[in-house]
Amino acid sequence: MKIEFLCPLWGSEHLENEVFFQKVKDAGYDGVEMSLPLDKTEKNKITSLIKQHGLSLIAQHWETMTDNFQKHKAEFRKRLENLATANPLFVNTQTGKDYFTFKQNSELIAIADEVSQKHDVKIIHETHRGKFSFAAHIMASYLKELPDLRIGFDVSHWCNVAETFLHDQTDTVELAISRADHIHARVGFPEGPQVPDPRVPEWEEALQIHLSWWKKIISLKKREEKEVFTITPEFGPYPYMTILPFSQQPITSQWDVNVFMKDFLKKELD
Repeated sequence: MKIEFLCPLWGSEHLENEVFFQKVKDAGYDGVEMSLPLDKTEKNKITSLIKQHGLSLIAQHWETMTDNFQKHKAEFRKRLENLATANPLFVNTQTGKDYFTFKQNSELIAIADEVSQKHDVKIIHETHRGKFSFAAHIMASYLKELPDLRIGFDVSHWCNVAETFLHDQTDTVELAISRADHIHARVGFPEGPQVPDPRVPEWEEALQIHLSWWKKIISLKKREEKEVFTITPEFGPYPYMTILPFSQQPITSQWDVNVFMKDFLKKELD
């Protein structure tokens, strides 16, 4: 099984698209994970540049924020339609709201299924704070009630919400692992969704705990004889990244940390 590594646009939005894509290619990534503008002309320019650089695309949705459910549904559908028509590997969506009801969030998941079937593009749902999937104990109900639900696995958020490394929610973690079709390789800890630096000994325990989960996913996919599996190292900039007092300077390089995670996982998951 080939593991492909995608680079997040998050943190590099200040770069011109062509500069960013070349930097991604030079760093040894296989593709990019990013959202796309609703303007068709601008979207086509970006997707053409991605192809020109020999990169693949995971289309990322996160922008639907309104608390009005009817407006939320309409915008959610519009944005997923926009991404699905860009011919990505798949769409990874941050879906719903933590304060929407189970029924409301399930309606949004059903919309994603409709868009997926219409365009023959897989749509998965990222585990993320603030969304329907914000916590292990809540997500368990969705995974059990919706057997076709597939996820982008990022339980750094769940560690933060639960204030544990989920040692007391192993059944839900195992269920999530069985439904994972993509990994966001960020290391969380009980008091935050991102350790300051996964390369240092102070955060070795957190790194190894997350690595054990990721290895289980890769082992499962190999048993299922999947040809390709995707991972996005997704350490983020401020406010995920700690900054130094008064100077507003990050304590380390977000770019370097994500490249480290890519190279580290290439060795560990081989």
